[in-house]
This record gives sequence, C-alpha cells and structure tokens, in this order.
Amino acid sequence: MSSPAVVEPVSASGPGEAEVGRTRHLGIALTVISAAQLMVVLDGTIVNIAMPHIMTDLGFTQDNLSWVVTAYTLAFGGLLLLGGRLGDLFGRRTVFMTGVLLFAGASLLGGLAQTEGMLLGARALQGVGAALASPTALALITTTFPAGPARNRAMGVYAAMSGAGAAVGLILGGALTEIDWRWTMFINVPIGLAVALLAPRFLPESVRAEGRVDVPGAILGTGGLVSLVYGLTHAASDSWSSATTITTLALGVVLLVAFVAVEARSSHALMPIRILADRTRGTSFVVMLVVGAAMFAMFYFLGLYIQQVLGYSPLKSGFAFLPFSAGIVVAAQVASTLMTRVDPRWISGFGALLASVGMFGFSRLGVDSSYAGGLLPWIVTLSVGMGLTFVPMTLTATAGVAKEDSGVASAVLNTMQQVGGSLGLATLSTVFANAAKDRGAELGAALQARAQSGALSPEQLQAAQHHVALQAQTYGSGHAYLVGAGMILVGALVTFLFLNVKHEVLSSEGHENVHLA
Repeated sequence: MSSPAVVEPVSASGPGEAEVGRTRHLGIALTVISAAQLMVVLDGTIVNIAMPHIMTDLGFTQDNLSWVVTAYTLAFGGLLLLGGRLGDLFGRRTVFMTGVLLFAGASLLGGLAQTEGMLLGARALQGVGAALASPTALALITTTFPAGPARNRAMGVYAAMSGAGAAVGLILGGALTEIDWRWTMFINVPIGLAVALLAPRFLPESVRAEGRVDVPGAILGTGGLVSLVYGLTHAASDSWSSATTITTLALGVVLLVAFVAVEARSSHALMPIRILADRTRGTSFVVMLVVGAAMFAMFYFLGLYIQQVLGYSPLKSGFAFLPFSAGIVVAAQVASTLMTRVDPRWISGFGALLASVGMFGFSRLGVDSSYAGGLLPWIVTLSVGMGLTFVPMTLTATAGVAKEDSGVASAVLNTMQQVGGSLGLATLSTVFANAAKDRGAELGAALQARAQSGALSPEQLQAAQHHVALQAQTYGSGHAYLVGAGMILVGALVTFLFLNVKHEVLSSEGHENVHLA
C-alpha cells in the first residue's frame, strides 16, 4: 500500500507527538468515511416521508411513485460488485471520491427536478454513485486502520452508521420535508463536497491490483442482481404470482448462475470465488442477508404503524425512531470493545437473539398500544441487538481477505444487505397483506351484520369501519413481525453453529492473509 497522504508531524518532543498526530489523522479519516457511508445509507429512507409531497409536486401517479425508491435500489444493488472491483483495480480512494462526487451531483439534479423522468434519472445516478462509494468506504477502513483495537473501533463506527442510517434518514426526512421535499436531496450536496475535499488529504490511496475489468462478469452479475432486486421489489407491490415477478426472478437466478460459472473460470474475476469459499465470510454474508432483510422491513411496517395507528406527524414519526439510532450506536461501540476479548460468535449470536426478542415484541402491539409502554422497550431491545450483531459481522465478512480483494469483499457484504432488504420487504409484505386481508374480512363481516340490524348510526358505522381497518393493519403487521423474528433467530443459530473464528485472529496484524475456516 502507498503511504498515507498526510505526513505525520515531526517534533523535537519525540515520537509521542507524532503518534498523537497519526491518531488525529486516523480520526479525521474515519469521520470522512463514516460521513460518506451515512449519506449513502440514509438516502434509502430519507425520501420515504417526502413521498406525498413529491407525488403532488411532480405529478406522479400512485403506481409510479414507488420508482422513486426502486430506481435507487436497482442501481445501487446491481452495481455494487462492479464498484468494489473497480476500487481494487483503479485505486479505492479514487473510486471512492468519484462515487461521492457523482452522488452529490445527482442529488443536486434530483433537488432541481421538474419532471418525473428527471427525478428518476437522478435517483438512478445516486445509486450508481453509492455503488462506487459504499464498498470502497469499507475497504478503506480495512486498509487504513491497523488490525486490533483501532480497526475494531473504526468498524464499530462504520457499523453504527450503516445500522442507524435508516433511522436517521426518517428523522431528517421528516424535518426537511417540513421545509421543502427538495431539501431531502440538497442536503447531500455539501456533505459530498466536504468528503471529496478531505479525502485526498486524510485517506491513503491503495496499490492498484493487476488485472482488467471482467466485462462478461460485470454484465451477468449486474444484470442478475438488477433483475433479482426488481423482481423482489415488484413482488412487494404486486404479488409473487404475477408473470413479471416470476419472469424477472427466474431471469435473475439464471443470470447469477451463469455469473458464478463464468467467474469460476475467469482469471480476472469480478468476484473471485475464493471470497465466498471461506467458512467465516460465507457465514457472515448469510447472516447479514437474513438479519438485514428483517430490519429493513421493520422500518417500513413500524413507520406505517406510528403514523397511521398512533397518528404521529412525519416529523414526530422520525423522532420516534431516535432511540433506535442511539441504541445501535451505543451497542456498536460496546461490541467493538468486546471484540478484543470475546469471540465474535458469542457477541453477534447473543445480539441476534436479543434482536429476535425485540422483533417478537413488536408482534404484541395493538391498536391501543402506547409509544412509551408498548413500543419503546422493543425499539431499544432491537437496536441493542442489531448493534451487537453488525460490528462482528462486518469485521468477519472482510477478515482474511487479501488486500487486493478487500474492495470486492466489501461489495459482497453491501450487496447482501441491499438484496436482503428487498427480499425481506417482499416476503413480509406478502405475509402482512394476506393476514390483514383475512382479519379485515372477518371483522368486516361482523360489522356488516351489526349495520344491517340497525344497531349503528351512519357516523358510528364510519368510525367502526376505520377502527376495523386499523385492527386489520395491526394484525397483519404482527404476523410480519413474527416471521421477521423467526428470520433473525435463524441468523442467530447460523452464527452459533458456523462462525468459529477466534478474536485473537481478528486482532492479529497479519490476519488479512490467514485462512479463517
């Protein structure tokens, strides 16, 4: 690796002052990387609360509105592997800065958008920028910070930004929408410019790996992921049985199978199969897929519950998630400290169990539940569990990887999270819809019988119908939370059974080249 861009200060006071300077520069480097990651992650949720305003201002139909989120997800999830490999080949700092600047420029275009097409194009460009910046950000941590406590702390901050980003996005989205929905886009511009300005000074450039861009792999991998993410997204808004859903999912699977076959034979593979072959990394990828699926779906259903059942305003709804952000940040720091003394299996496994309990608690919510007594305890429980889970999994997913492959390993981890989010939302939305429909039909039939008997006035009937709708929604959400709790529980069991790397290995300076299985 080339030497850091910052020269450590030289002083007659001796090496102590130089070490202080290095520590300060590493702190700034972590701030730069974390700011970029937070910007990328929160963009997945920041526009959610602004959707009604975007619909009215730009003339979106209800059917087209979901593409404001989908355009970003498709580009992000589909190009992550390519972004990670480009960082390995052309320098991670260079690709990181390119992604951040592209993201900031696309955000400016999105804020200035006057038509549907202009906004959707800007959202897709944001996804491209995120696909370049996100995997290289994680790779920069693994190559900038020395193994042991320093890297563990850095990973703790990174994992906290990744986990809390969605909740922060809801808070910012509510606050900025109160001003103008366009500020949910504009807010990224100064952040992106500041990151791009500081990156050359405080982030080291990586040695460029030998090789070339794997064009067939890029086409098959990107096409397969885009098709798979699109199919999963379509299933959430339509159904699993629709021709579009079945066709795109089948095409995605076929393309990804072909991708694996091509990669196994390629000398310049976009995703070297050795990345997946290691037991520790394979376990980490699977657990992040499953746990991420449940978490992203949780934000969706809980957001609806808080606004539609509890009746909170957009801004108040955003702040309702603040304890989640606080819990995951604190737990992530605790996990990063424990990593030098406790094997990741026990930290992450216990965290997943705790998160499963929190998700189960949401299934107990009713129409008359309160925030403080019915919702807050489970938000805190889930957030602490997620914080304990994410830090070890982020470390083990990139541990034992040769430096020239760290970008693509980081990209695989991010890909698992994105595809997991789409899979979780599609699966749990189907569970929600079926349960809510059955409960609504049952309660509606009883209400109709009372109405026909003349026991209810028109005003009473209207109020009762609204209450039935809320009951059906809460019942459906409860079923979705139960399935989500089961998914996280599976993640905990997989962790306990298969994650066998020792904490001493992760703390070793030379662990990058150690086989961990």
